[in-house]
Amino acid sequence: MASSDVTAAAAPRHSAVARENRHKADWRGWKFMWPFAVVFVFVFIIPIVYAIYISFFKKQMIGGTKFVGLGNYAALMHDQQFWSSVGRVALFTVVQVPIMLFLAAAMALAIDSMKLHGTKFFRISTFLPYAVPAVVSTLIWGFVYGAKYGLVGSLNDLLGTNIDMFDPNVLLASIGNINTWEFTGYNMLIFYSSLSTIPHSLYEAASIDGASEWQIVKSIKLPELRGSLAITVIFSIIGSFQLFNEPSILQSMVPGNAITTYYTPNMYAYNLSFSGNQANYAAALAIVMAIITMAIAYAVQLKSMKEQMK
Repeated sequence: MASSDVTAAAAPRHSAVARENRHKADWRGWKFMWPFAVVFVFVFIIPIVYAIYISFFKKQMIGGTKFVGLGNYAALMHDQQFWSSVGRVALFTVVQVPIMLFLAAAMALAIDSMKLHGTKFFRISTFLPYAVPAVVSTLIWGFVYGAKYGLVGSLNDLLGTNIDMFDPNVLLASIGNINTWEFTGYNMLIFYSSLSTIPHSLYEAASIDGASEWQIVKSIKLPELRGSLAITVIFSIIGSFQLFNEPSILQSMVPGNAITTYYTPNMYAYNLSFSGNQANYAAALAIVMAIITMAIAYAVQLKSMKEQMK
């Protein structure tokens, strides 16, 4: 009886100590996280809140800054230049992203096949363009595209052709080629990392059962790429809708007015804010683009989750 009484008396003390320890552990976790949390709040949360705040105002030459509520958003809905830029990046996304991801998946499958000579060199050389800053990459390709001074111009002189990569009809494809060159290697590494998790014993078992290389790719490797494919698609969509560096740098290289100030939504917002003195309208544009991008990315994520649950 005495022993059971002692145990019963000690039980509440142990539970109280356990609760206290859990409380301390929770706070220790927050202590480790607060440096990131502070930076995240000041660099990410506060700018977004401020952008939303100023989007409800309008700066006027007479009367100063005036509260207009949703006036900037209403004006944006009827802004043909804005919708023209959105349509352009949407077309860019629909065409460029599938081509880039197809090439990245093909490269990853080629490296993972273990039948490619110089695998390490191929992997490094494919990833190397991603390590080159976007400004430098665009300048390099801008000089390559030059019809008078670049590689394209030299080929025209040699072959007697008249190829112009800066022609307005092919300019978007030229920019897409730059983006594909820059980011294919990055996406290839994501795909290759997913393929590296597959046990090689699974390939051996499939080969013993008489499966061909294509059957192994179709039945084992491609299903493994579903998760990484969703990630790369979401990242690529976000990056495409944020297209800015390439057209901005090429703007001074392209003759005429092929690349306008509203060629992409980001360029339009930048020029509105810094050249047009319309920071409030630019903030509304940025918020709308963020909503559009998040909605598309969320739809892709939901579709990917449904396919993985099948």
